[in-house]
Amino acid sequence: MNQNKIKTIAIFINTAWNIYNFRLQLMRRLQSEGYRVVAIAPRDRYSKKIEQAGFEYHHIDINNMGTNPLEDLLLTARIFRLYRKIRPDLLIHYTIKPNIYGTYAAKMAGIPVISNITGLGTVFLNNNVSSRVARELYRVSLLIPHKIFFQNPHDLDHFVETKLVARNKTALLPGSGVDHQRYAPVKKNHDAVQPFVFLLIARMVKDKGIVEFVEAAQILLARSERGGEQQQRVEFWLLGAMYPGNPTAINHEEIEVWTKQEGIRYLGETDDVMRVIAQSDCVVLPSYREGLSRVLLEAASMAKPLVTTNVPGCKDVVEDGVNGYLCKPKDAQDLAVQMEKMLQLSRDKLEAMGRAGRSKIVEEYSEELVIDRYLDEIGEVLG
Repeated sequence: MNQNKIKTIAIFINTAWNIYNFRLQLMRRLQSEGYRVVAIAPRDRYSKKIEQAGFEYHHIDINNMGTNPLEDLLLTARIFRLYRKIRPDLLIHYTIKPNIYGTYAAKMAGIPVISNITGLGTVFLNNNVSSRVARELYRVSLLIPHKIFFQNPHDLDHFVETKLVARNKTALLPGSGVDHQRYAPVKKNHDAVQPFVFLLIARMVKDKGIVEFVEAAQILLARSERGGEQQQRVEFWLLGAMYPGNPTAINHEEIEVWTKQEGIRYLGETDDVMRVIAQSDCVVLPSYREGLSRVLLEAASMAKPLVTTNVPGCKDVVEDGVNGYLCKPKDAQDLAVQMEKMLQLSRDKLEAMGRAGRSKIVEEYSEELVIDRYLDEIGEVLG
């Protein structure tokens, strides 16, 4: 692009962590195409990493849990002022408050928008007053974007059927995609001493099925104890940040009680998720609903078999009996049954499941497919 005609694209999400972990490759590709790329998010420890990666970063205060209308009105005004300062030619929004209030501000500033619905979340899982208000705000704000991307067909159909969005404005993306060259299989050494490891990676909130995972672990550990010495050792690992303030947050006291039982471990959070996935034998996500689970995509790319719930955003990644098993949502007993099936598989069968999952990722969920789709849409908007 001619230096005098460089277009600016701003990406606005509710955490810098999200931008750095899930959108950095998109930003790099846009930058390589000649765009000026700007990141907008509340400041956290990943803000500096975004700047170190070579991108302009702007902080904005967002109370992600707040529902005060005056506070959100002031948020819209702050976003508007920031947009006037940055002067982007196009905005790409993710998560609820950027999708709603960022889009209102974009309309006032005359800037085109591409919105992303990456999951339905608590707003759609509940039917309280604040959730109903948020859905109505969504309905109005989604009249504005040039395009609204969804990560699974179930969410797209739900928005269309409930008249939150016009179908002709929608399109599907295979999640945020996975860099399958980076998330490559790592051979794990297997011997009689090592336990079989079930790994759950998620924020520590109940909507991710954390409680059901622990209850299923307790069921399987009890069976293991009754089986005696000949029974295979098994461990259950939890990896992910605490999320205080969320209405379904797991607290430290609950974690402490769970981890008193031998075989259940809480690993906290890490920037090296691949290393932990490589140490596991099966990745489990009993979530109540997802947009399209990044955790499952990354684990499958690393050739790990999966156990997850038969719900939108999870079942899309797993073909039951081929690269993993599906369980009923909110059902610890059925989750334990599916995990038990995984435990009883031979090593050859486990590896065959992992290979099937890896093939699915390469063919259907490559990060390049997602980025190319964005570039097509951006080209249409910006000419």
